[in-house]
Amino acid sequence: MRIALAQINLSVGNLEANRELIVRHAHRAAQAGASVIAFPELSLSGYPPEDLILKPHFISDCARQFDFLADELPGECVVIIGSPLKTASGVANAALVFSGGSLVAEYKKIMLPNYGVFDEQRVFIRGREAVALDVNGLRIGLHICEDSWLLDTEATAPLLESGVDLLLNLSASPFHRGKLKQRESVLRETAAHLRTSIAYCNLVGGQDELVFDGGSMLIGAHGEVIFRARQCKEEILLVDVPPPSGKHMPADQVRGVKIVSIDLPEPQSAGEIEDPDEDCPVMLNSLAPPMDTLGEVYHALELGLRDYVDKNGFKKCIIAVSGGIDSALVTALAVDALGADRVAGVTMPSQYTSDGTLTDAQMLAQNLGIEFHTVAIRELYDAYIEHLSPLWSSREPDITEENLQARIRGGIVMALSNKFGWLVLSTGNKSEMATGYCTLYGDMVGGFAVIKDVPKTLVFELCRWRNRQGEQPVIPPSTIDRPPSAELRPDQRDTDSLPAYDQLDPILERYIERDMGIDAIIADGFDAATVKRVVRLVDLNEYKRRQGPPGIKITPKAFGRDRRMPITNQYRDRA
Repeated sequence: MRIALAQINLSVGNLEANRELIVRHAHRAAQAGASVIAFPELSLSGYPPEDLILKPHFISDCARQFDFLADELPGECVVIIGSPLKTASGVANAALVFSGGSLVAEYKKIMLPNYGVFDEQRVFIRGREAVALDVNGLRIGLHICEDSWLLDTEATAPLLESGVDLLLNLSASPFHRGKLKQRESVLRETAAHLRTSIAYCNLVGGQDELVFDGGSMLIGAHGEVIFRARQCKEEILLVDVPPPSGKHMPADQVRGVKIVSIDLPEPQSAGEIEDPDEDCPVMLNSLAPPMDTLGEVYHALELGLRDYVDKNGFKKCIIAVSGGIDSALVTALAVDALGADRVAGVTMPSQYTSDGTLTDAQMLAQNLGIEFHTVAIRELYDAYIEHLSPLWSSREPDITEENLQARIRGGIVMALSNKFGWLVLSTGNKSEMATGYCTLYGDMVGGFAVIKDVPKTLVFELCRWRNRQGEQPVIPPSTIDRPPSAELRPDQRDTDSLPAYDQLDPILERYIERDMGIDAIIADGFDAATVKRVVRLVDLNEYKRRQGPPGIKITPKAFGRDRRMPITNQYRDRA
């Protein structure tokens, strides 16, 4: 039997458009000979719908699509989509099974994740019953995402007892660095536990801070990855699965699993697809290689940026291009995601801007072919100082004057945004956001913070990786080689205010992503005074992070949805 795993890019709340995409791609899969066609978790509503689920009218609008789907989906197949589903006790995260012009079965997700970026217990009720489909004798167990991540639960134990020929999982599993390997490891364990193959259909696309990276796959009963779809791209992966094994319990003897029998006509031979789509190809029994570590991060950032811009209706972005490495990476990502004609840059030199950074900013813009402007800020800065200095005439210059330069630049990019309707992409990285080495209403201003979850050391790696992808580097090598500096005072270096990034980032990773305490971090070999200083900076700057724009999650624990700390917080690790 041929199964289709349709990893497609959907939009939260755009119910009609999502339905039309599902119907279109279902017919393409059916033309290619698929008998069972699966779409990702909550594909009708988009994922995650968050508090839209609490709106009764939204749930009713989802339900209105069911009759259209029943009429429009190919009736000679089994098509399984994800959708919110109203029940007597609340709204469930459900898999809806259509066949023959009818909704023939429902499965309600049993294991609702409530950690990290997930708040499903807040809006959904748990399912209580395992479901399997007998399709022409092939028994297919149904799971939704987290159901397959835990063993010996109400979601897995009944299926193990009854036996299934195939487990089909509809998923919306967000990306972080190394997530594909983690998924494969978990699914291998589940396949071995259930002694069956797993067909896993994951979502692809960006939604606010989250990126869904696809990588749908078929895993064999012995844990081997047999077929795999591409990462960060739409694709319909067709997988041919063996005929029924007969090693499952007869339906009339099964307890604890609802068995739904569906008889399909004999599948027709695959025909030529009348609606070809280069962006979402139909691939038969293919095994896409996994991306390298830097490649998957870069393409996840690219995908998340593109979808945030497009799904929110922006035509163009603007970036403050300083000649530094962070703005260089953001600009390269923006051009790769959107095209040069949709990206504008502005450099805003001050009296402290070096010739090297100014030249690098201009060279980057030239290499990438973007619209580029120069707005010098010295006269604006001098005017501020002239009007403000009488208020602090007895005080020496300090960080106030430095922050003033950043805030003038922030005002300029926001003025251009207002005038032309451009989205401002801020350029701060995770190391800066963690330690507060950034200026509120200055370099933090913007609509989307592309690299806010990217540590500084990874910024360097990604820039080098991007330069290796073409015949000529697009990011000037001097940008990468130059010691980082905010250039807000003479001869300034980031290391004047922070530990070297190769020391800082491992400490931040332990404190933020692993929740390690000071003693444990010091025990890993880090200098005690440095650890205490870094931890103090992280704790004191929660108020800044709370006011920053959203940005793309690429680590296991990002600021915002993942890590939620109180601003007013008097707890201190006393180690």
